[in-house]
Amino acid sequence: MAGTTSPTGTPIPFSEPPYLCGLPSPYYTPALRQWQKACRAFISEHLTPYAMEWEREETVPDHLYKTFTAHHMTIPSLPSPLPVAALKAAGIHDILGAVKVEDFTYFHNLIYTDEMSRSGLAGPGGSLTTGMAFGVPCVIKYGSPPLQARFLPDALTGKTRFCIAITEPDAGSDVAGIKTTAVLSRDGKKYVVNGTKKWITNGIWSDYASMAVRTGGPGAAGLSLLVVPLKDHAGVTMRRLKVQGQISAGTTFIELDDVEVPVENLIGVEGEGMKYIMQNFNHERLTIAIGTSRSCRVALSSAFEYCLKREAFGKTLMEQPVVRHRLAKAGALLESQWAWVEQFVYMMCNLPKATADVELGGLTAAAKANGGIVLKECADCAMLLFGGNGYTRSGQGEIAERMWREVNGQRIPGGSEDVMLDLMIRQLAKNYQRKTKELERPRGSSKL
Repeated sequence: MAGTTSPTGTPIPFSEPPYLCGLPSPYYTPALRQWQKACRAFISEHLTPYAMEWEREETVPDHLYKTFTAHHMTIPSLPSPLPVAALKAAGIHDILGAVKVEDFTYFHNLIYTDEMSRSGLAGPGGSLTTGMAFGVPCVIKYGSPPLQARFLPDALTGKTRFCIAITEPDAGSDVAGIKTTAVLSRDGKKYVVNGTKKWITNGIWSDYASMAVRTGGPGAAGLSLLVVPLKDHAGVTMRRLKVQGQISAGTTFIELDDVEVPVENLIGVEGEGMKYIMQNFNHERLTIAIGTSRSCRVALSSAFEYCLKREAFGKTLMEQPVVRHRLAKAGALLESQWAWVEQFVYMMCNLPKATADVELGGLTAAAKANGGIVLKECADCAMLLFGGNGYTRSGQGEIAERMWREVNGQRIPGGSEDVMLDLMIRQLAKNYQRKTKELERPRGSSKL
């Protein structure tokens, strides 16, 4: 990873969010700044310096997860507000002594996610947090009290691991096309699950999956969510997939052959799975938008630093107008995206959840999609400015080559880019039509 500061301690342009460059911000209170310092200290000790090495090795060491869970440092990946009662029942009252669980907001999540991504690589951090961030919330938000009592204590303390298992070989962004079936047994005591799941991050290490299954007929109305046991469970076969980027995050192919799951493992109400999945996606997409912004910073600041010292045609690259123009275009996109992300987080902190689900769902999808678009611009910029060095998987340009391989892992998972942009427009139109109708004067009425 390139440094974020010069030898004098001055931040390299684009390497840090404006609030960490000494610029004023309306968002970051002294308490939030203290949280940022605590996060950076912990993550800089245990993750960031080793992330590139682990990504080269395509996995992370076992001790890393134990270290993070021992300090409750996977908990900040959960959506806000945290499940305070469940956390306190599990003996978790604060995180790093810097924030009480009841005081945790989406700005704490923003800071944590940004710090977890400081290497620019999504894989090493994602190997620790993806299951907690997107799998466990299904149980927290929609599970019955008995289901929560069975699974949350061990999941929150890291004794067991979850993943989220939605995608299939033939059903990615088209969630309603899921084919994995869960058929109720004759005695009504269990579901028998058959099918396949693909591109499941963290799956290879997971004890359980919050899994989308078809319990009814075709389409969205036939979907449900189940807690499906994975590791060492009869009928479950798992193997790792080698993908373009984020290799260390444990992307997994799961085969399910007559897997028996107790009916008590149903999450929420049968047939409501599509609604749960769509609501759960909002947190995932915002998380991706945050992490992608940090990847942009790593790519662009690395290129900026390189251009100050690399010479061509008798000048440094920074003295070439065409180079400055390329950096400027990418930098403007990056800082605009980051301002949008901060605005989203502010709205998430200040809107009731039910309102946020309606008003922000499509826009969050667009922020996620735009993050991938901006990362592509920043990665392309870094690749071209590093030149031949950026085309090499070692040496001073390795970071540019690696960041370029991160791009599609942000543009596709969590909802593919084009689908997300279309979702934004469809939801904006739907909300506009609903609000317009609410303002219409009833026929035959003189009332405003």
